Amino acid sequence: MKNEVVTLKKLAQMLDLSTSTISRALNDHPDISESTTEKVKKLATDLNYVPNIFAKGFRRHKSNIIGVIVPSITHYFTTTIIRSILEEAALKGYRVIISESNNDINKQSEMLNTMIQFGVDGILMSLSKMTRNVESVLKIANTIPLILFDKVSNKIPCTQVRVNDEEAAFNAIEHLINIGKKRIAIIKESEFSYNSEKRYTGYLRALKEHQIPLDDKIILSCEDINMEQGKILTNILLNLKERPDAIFAITDSAAIGVIKILKKYNVNIPKEIAVVGFSNSSHSTVIEPQLTTVDQPGNRIGKTAVNYLIEEINATGETIMNKTIEIKTNLIIRESSFKI
Repeated sequence: MKNEVVTLKKLAQMLDLSTSTISRALNDHPDISESTTEKVKKLATDLNYVPNIFAKGFRRHKSNIIGVIVPSITHYFTTTIIRSILEEAALKGYRVIISESNNDINKQSEMLNTMIQFGVDGILMSLSKMTRNVESVLKIANTIPLILFDKVSNKIPCTQVRVNDEEAAFNAIEHLINIGKKRIAIIKESEFSYNSEKRYTGYLRALKEHQIPLDDKIILSCEDINMEQGKILTNILLNLKERPDAIFAITDSAAIGVIKILKKYNVNIPKEIAVVGFSNSSHSTVIEPQLTTVDQPGNRIGKTAVNYLIEEINATGETIMNKTIEIKTNLIIRESSFKI
């Protein structure tokens, strides 16, 4: 049989004191005598009393808890962000509740409501890629501080922290052009994705600025841009009458799929076809040849998002300003695109 949960009320009954006196004693309030404080703390320790942080937050109208919602906690880049969120929040005296939507918009709405029920002071959120209708998000943004990070949307007026996707993709394509590549394919997402669209825009801009003609046959899309899709789409590119001489995949996982198929058919990388990915995942240095990729500083994204959220939590309604914070990226050049 489970032991009874020890509450403030239980301690008060056992010591014949009011719950407010017990609470003040546990918090070293100067109005409570030293002997009473000592007696209360001893009983609390003996009975393994644990404060109810939700009840405490309700009384103070502040819980010092931050909610975090992400599409998946297994993605390398996301785990890097979450780790920095946890570290920075702890330094600032906040606890963190983490939940994943699994890219399910219904679950995303459910998690938002659950966070409110938990009494969080604010929410950090990376949107599900299937997010079209933003009503549920807008409703929460009007209730408590909400900051979007990584997967964001220009339909939601709130502070947003993201990498410079367009510029990063532009630099990646320009690098391929500078090593002599002229027929550069792209593998992107077919479903609406803010990140994918921005990276595609960077791709288009680089081709235009360098006067390289656009060819729709080497612009390939898939719904879920993973390693398997990278393999499938590379097979399509290799079967073209005129093959590309470089492939830019908007995720490392897809780029690794590209490399695996190129190696399977003995295509020389990067001499015949160079490959560039995006995110600088741990797998990018394990694959052979090592993958050239855009490094996304997940730790800076997480830290920046937490600090802006806490600033908004502590601000008055009149002082909150919606900002877009772009975190700079770097292109890490490795063997898959070395100039021969």
